[in-house]
Amino acid sequence: MASSSAFKDRNLIAVIGDEDSITGLLLAGIGHVNEQQKKNFLVVDTKTPVATIEATFNEYTERKDIAILLINQHIAEKIRPTVDKYNKAFPTLLEIPSKDHPYDPSKDSILRRVQKLFGE
Repeated sequence: MASSSAFKDRNLIAVIGDEDSITGLLLAGIGHVNEQQKKNFLVVDTKTPVATIEATFNEYTERKDIAILLINQHIAEKIRPTVDKYNKAFPTLLEIPSKDHPYDPSKDSILRRVQKLFGE
């Protein structure tokens, strides 16, 4: 088991999502901009290049101040190979639904890993 000191600085939630999801989470208080002017959220729309989404995903999974990374499931589908390769405990990756795209458990790679672990 890793010591808790390795995770003590991880106190942010990061989000990659559509405008409605980001707005709701920002209103709930998750927004943060650090000293280097790096945000902990990315608003994705139809004009956002897949390369930008993937680069942001990689940046957030490498940051040492992020504990949880939320990503809309329909956006995760755009970078599914990258999401499927991610296997670290921190930041924890969670796929969430959006207003226009309901959650589909069959597409959630994390849920599939858990089900495989428990033999389902």
